Amino acid sequence: MAIAEFRISRLALHGRHGALEAERSLGQRFFLDIEITADIGEALATDDVGDTLHYGQVIKAAAAAFNARSFNLIEAAAGAVADDLLARFPAILGVRITVHKPSAPVAAIIDDLSATVERRRAR
Repeated sequence: MAIAEFRISRLALHGRHGALEAERSLGQRFFLDIEITADIGEALATDDVGDTLHYGQVIKAAAAAFNARSFNLIEAAAGAVADDLLARFPAILGVRITVHKPSAPVAAIIDDLSATVERRRAR
């Protein structure tokens, strides 16, 4: 087994998530950071993209899971993305998803608000 860590940073997505009705009706921009630990032993031997974790497929799956339904909480959205990636990609041993909500409707001036969820494959 050979382990690699993959990072996809600041994947921009539009979503209709939040506890407020305006957030759900108008939607807003979110950013996802995806950190993955995966077994890439076969890919090291073959140098074949079919034997590794394909970034494009991970991005497509993460975006679909993020927008599969509307979430009240960004941590719930992060958990749904993490669970979906583990279910879809057997090579993934662990995943850490951070959802950034830069336009959170809070009574403060902030650059960003985020929540991170980490999942590991049961052994």
